[in-house]
Amino acid sequence: MSTTRKLGPAALAFAATFLIPLAAFADQHTANQFDVKMYAAVGAGFAIGLGVLGGAMGQGKAAAAALEGISRNPGAAARIQTPMILGLALIESLVLLSFVIAFFLNGVASAN
Repeated sequence: MSTTRKLGPAALAFAATFLIPLAAFADQHTANQFDVKMYAAVGAGFAIGLGVLGGAMGQGKAAAAALEGISRNPGAAARIQTPMILGLALIESLVLLSFVIAFFLNGVASAN
């Protein structure tokens, strides 16, 4: 299957999800404090969602590669395990950073 055939449904889903609802908000009013709080809350949701999604995928690939390396050469398990754990900790730190960003954005959204 070609790349253009794969991207067609994805582009349609993107347009339906993000572009079509924008027409509902097309009126000409100025942003008030509630709009800013709403956008901050949505941004917090995206920040934690994308952070966790990326972290989970990265940790899964790192663990799969390490286990494959250990299964090919069991004698190198100690030399593979330590860098893998260090890499997993660094990946998890990025997930925690996205949580902190979402927490601060949520604080902006709930501030008076």
